[in-house]
Amino acid sequence: MAIHLFYTYHLKAVFKDRRNMNVQQYSINTLPLEPTQETDLVFIFSGEHRDEFAANYERARTAFPCATIVGCSTAGEIEDTRVTSNHCVITAVTFKNTSTFSVCAEVTDIAHSKRAGAQLAQKLLAHRNTPLKHIFVLSDGLNVNGSELVTGLVESVPSYISVTGGLAGDNGDFTFTQTIANGAPKTGQVVAVGFYGDGIHVGHGCMGGWDPFGTERLITRSQANVLYELDGKPALQLYKQHLGEHAQSLPSAGLLFPLTIREEGSNTTLVRTILGVDEKDQSVTFAGNVPTGQYARFMKANFSRLVSGAENAANESVKHFNSDEAELAVLVSCVGRKMILKQRTEEEVEAVRSVLGPQVAVTGFYSYGEISPHTPTAKCELHNQTMTITTFWEE
Repeated sequence: MAIHLFYTYHLKAVFKDRRNMNVQQYSINTLPLEPTQETDLVFIFSGEHRDEFAANYERARTAFPCATIVGCSTAGEIEDTRVTSNHCVITAVTFKNTSTFSVCAEVTDIAHSKRAGAQLAQKLLAHRNTPLKHIFVLSDGLNVNGSELVTGLVESVPSYISVTGGLAGDNGDFTFTQTIANGAPKTGQVVAVGFYGDGIHVGHGCMGGWDPFGTERLITRSQANVLYELDGKPALQLYKQHLGEHAQSLPSAGLLFPLTIREEGSNTTLVRTILGVDEKDQSVTFAGNVPTGQYARFMKANFSRLVSGAENAANESVKHFNSDEAELAVLVSCVGRKMILKQRTEEEVEAVRSVLGPQVAVTGFYSYGEISPHTPTAKCELHNQTMTITTFWEE
């Protein structure tokens, strides 16, 4: 069996003297010296070496012995309006009247990614003490097909249950990504957290900010997330022509020139970013599927639009409740945006803060894929090169 499921459950009793959820943020050196029993959920986003990542999980477990702890390796960490690399950001959440239920799957065959998503969803739905309101998922960024994973999740839950999350990174090396699911970090693992109860409210936003250029081309041969031909020509050959001098730095240079795809007759597009190339068969592997018969077009960065895209995502994430009600925002932004913005990367996080206000705890990471509906009413999909925001508040 290629998929191994595990799960944990944590129920928090109502604290009548607390009006809202309690969110505390730490670095690894500022964790509580005495174990904190109340904490319900802990996010760990770490760009550090895999051995240090494992050690940091153990430190967090000691500090929060009763909490559900989830997280992933990153291509950059977000804490408030600060963006770091090779750092560890820990966010501890204590809910007022929300329960959480976490499940994970070890995917040993990428072809079973959709099945993993379906099984995770079924486990979350099976726990029905209180209504399931939202699923937040973190996945290995290299050994799981993110598009198929999301399809498995979305097809297995009612449309009123929202799904967001992201794919782990490894600082743009594209060699080794990990996730945490109440244990030491593992590769090939997906973790999903269900949020239950009528008191929890969740918003989400997803925006890009890239400009298309060149001719739109027909995808004439592909298999899942591997692109072989555009207009009957080798995909890698065409990519190199568009990248020019940047072609020697593939696959990382491909982050600067993502691909947008759309179905015939549709104006809705998805962005796909490179994970790898194969010189032998002249193919390009993307973080999400690139179906045969769809149309593709190359894209390039627009600095101001990237920042305004983050701001628009923030506005979408609080569209259905007041921005001053949001208490926690989890940001998942693509590593390609970080590579383009460079020293200006914090501008997109500051743009989010300007919308959400000073009362919101902000955490997150730079990823190899973002999981979110494109609009509040759309179905959840895997995106690349976007800023996605999930906002939480309790009443």
